Amino acid sequence: MTVIRTVIRGVGAYLPAEILTNDDLTRIVETSDDWIVERTGIRERRRAAPDETTSVLATRAAEAALAQAGLAPADIDLVVVATATPDYTFPATATQVQAALGITRGFAYDIQAVCSGFVYALATVDAQIKAGLATRALVIGAETFSRILDWTDRTTCVLFGDGAGAVVVEASEQPGTMADRGLLTAHLRADGRHREKLYVDGGPSTTQTAGHLRMEGREVFKHAVGMITDVIRDSFAATGDSAETIDWFVPHQANRRIIDASAKKLGIAAEKVVVTVDRHGNTSAASIPLALDQAVRDGRLKPGHLVLLEAMGGGFTWGACLIRW
Repeated sequence: MTVIRTVIRGVGAYLPAEILTNDDLTRIVETSDDWIVERTGIRERRRAAPDETTSVLATRAAEAALAQAGLAPADIDLVVVATATPDYTFPATATQVQAALGITRGFAYDIQAVCSGFVYALATVDAQIKAGLATRALVIGAETFSRILDWTDRTTCVLFGDGAGAVVVEASEQPGTMADRGLLTAHLRADGRHREKLYVDGGPSTTQTAGHLRMEGREVFKHAVGMITDVIRDSFAATGDSAETIDWFVPHQANRRIIDASAKKLGIAAEKVVVTVDRHGNTSAASIPLALDQAVRDGRLKPGHLVLLEAMGGGFTWGACLIRW
């Protein structure tokens, strides 16, 4: 008996032209390259130009993904943008991307799960494809976190960057085994008791302002490794896979120490871990698709490879997906 799987057909990315190095940040706040690299592994990040809104970044990444897939905007019947930094309170950023691409059919919406947004979006789109609501979708992670940073707070402004990544996914009939192509399993979690550990101190119904990002770094690190490994173990249990059988581990690119500690705890070999945090910083919902794009472009990620995605973000939210490329 065959089943419908959500298969990734193409991937694309967009990074703003402006590069902010750690040395650049020493002219903005009291910090140093050594301090940032030692604690985070970050060496540089991108910052969007004034006219580059989140929807602009998302549209550029979507165009790149469509080109890699050999498809046109008219082939898409669903657009989902995972973002915590939308263009407007409403309408959804995804509708702005839809309009910019010239898509006039299907539906579009945003998902807000902060750094977990891309994993949440993939799992949600997978369910909608299996329900017959869509056949082919753009799933995009896009952020302009530079707009909500407090540039006097050296504990947060050094961490985040702007960017967008996208994948084109489509329904595909598969044999129904763990050797199938596509999304094999997804596991999502949230625990709202941890809001004050990572949040933005503004919003329409509270301060009527966008607010600034606030974070308790030690607390986030403490919770991250345990929460991440929880959903990964659930993913392995669902498919019968393990750290040995996956080809690539593509984690959310928040902090090199979190990435290394998670991989070590799970027994994932260092050579299987895709790392871009050193060049991109933490791009929130954009970080996983940006890393996927890098791994495809440099030839590491090939058809048939088993890829583990994971992320954790404010809320807390967290989740993992296993995908056969």
